[in-house]
Amino acid sequence: MPRAALTSKLLSLGLALVLCPFPSPIARAQEKHSAHPDPMAQPAVERGRTLFEGSCAMCHGSEAKGGTGPSLIDSSLVRHDENANLIGEVVTTGRVQKGMPAFPSLSPAQISDIAAFLHASIEVADNIGAGGPKEGYSLARLLTGDANAGKTYFNGQGGCSACHSPTGDLKGIAKRYSPTELEGQMLLPSTDNRTATVTLPSGETFNGKLLHQDAFYVSITASDGTYHSWPLTTGVTVKVDDPLHAHRELLERYTDKDIHDLFAYLETLQ
Repeated sequence: MPRAALTSKLLSLGLALVLCPFPSPIARAQEKHSAHPDPMAQPAVERGRTLFEGSCAMCHGSEAKGGTGPSLIDSSLVRHDENANLIGEVVTTGRVQKGMPAFPSLSPAQISDIAAFLHASIEVADNIGAGGPKEGYSLARLLTGDANAGKTYFNGQGGCSACHSPTGDLKGIAKRYSPTELEGQMLLPSTDNRTATVTLPSGETFNGKLLHQDAFYVSITASDGTYHSWPLTTGVTVKVDDPLHAHRELLERYTDKDIHDLFAYLETLQ
């Protein structure tokens, strides 16, 4: 899908959310302030921010929203982390196949502070609304669609039931993801399971996990962990196997109503 068209679609969705009738004025946000302290003001979070800016921001951005590396705000691993049990392993061992170095010099306490900063950043990102971070996008405000219409779309025009089942892989999905994360997974699911077969002009082929592909080059990680990259101007051909291609095709067909209805239906899968 062209970048401009995708941007337009997501902006359309964002505008649809913002223009929904919010019942709360600024005064209500101020009233809630004392009950919802700023998560970024905690000592561990402040220490974690300093550590993050010194070790991680060069790739993931100072606010963890992504740079040359992916957004950690949208990372499923970070969102499912508890007390650095998942983040710690990634930080200490790295992900060399993805270009992330290990940071074995960081102590468990320092990693815990970095995790606190990331979780606080996610809390703020998930709760930004018309009245500011304290006001938030509550689930009630996101649920502007018709769940019954979403179920019809799921089983009919959307074609979702060809790959998914509400009593199978989607059972309890509304409990596994926050509302904003669930909507993100529905619209733009992870591409980590894409694979590619690269054929060189000589006829030699390479298979592996697709890391990157654009108009100029393609890169993969083979099953043995070896990294490969080729300029596309050298005559190589690439065949991509993308199990989630149907989701990306839907982005070209979704109306705002389809998105809101389908999201409302998925939220019933508790």
